[in-house]
Amino acid sequence: MSDQLDLFSQPPVEEPVKPQKQKDLGPRVLYFDLETQKSADEVGGWGNIKDMLMAVGVVWDSHDQQHHVYYGEAEKKDGKGYTDLIDHLKSADLVVGFNVIGFDYTVIQYAASQRHIDLLDIPTFDILVDFIKQKNHRIKLDNLASCTLGTSKSADGLASLKWWKEYLGGDRKKLDQIVAYCKQDVNVTRDLFLFGRDNGYVEYDGRTGQRLRLDVDWTVETILKSPHR
Repeated sequence: MSDQLDLFSQPPVEEPVKPQKQKDLGPRVLYFDLETQKSADEVGGWGNIKDMLMAVGVVWDSHDQQHHVYYGEAEKKDGKGYTDLIDHLKSADLVVGFNVIGFDYTVIQYAASQRHIDLLDIPTFDILVDFIKQKNHRIKLDNLASCTLGTSKSADGLASLKWWKEYLGGDRKKLDQIVAYCKQDVNVTRDLFLFGRDNGYVEYDGRTGQRLRLDVDWTVETILKSPHR
């Protein structure tokens, strides 16, 4: 009898397969730096940063954990240039850079303005600006990085400008050197920010050579809530 009941009973209802939730990647933080085609002297001084023109821009994206490279020359590589860079920056929950507000944004703001975009509308955290607010003087990224991380930059802006001229002179490999240098600057900026975020301080050498400590609150949530970011 029990066998007959089994024959006429309803088949078990299978539970529907629940779609997997997309992994929560957290806020999209972009670490950004660029190198220029021209020096301040070549454009008539630091008041004309907008005329320096981008040679290479690099973004490291916290969501895909990769570098993205953008070029001032549209024909280079896969053609990713100003428009692609600006679109990427606009996708950020937070952009992090060093002197990004006073320099990097100024270099590309004209291109953004052609699309009626103000880069300062993008949530942005500038490590240099935060340092100046606390200490009332400027500092170099290399100072903070070497004292905090034990890491130094691989070159400087003058070397990048020299490579750009050599690239224009026909040495195509020089552009790859600029990209590598810019990536390293982005990595240093990222690692410095993450150290400060996780440890609540960074270190630097003061004007008299003594090692100093700067307490910071660099959690992304705190920064995004700040009206003065």
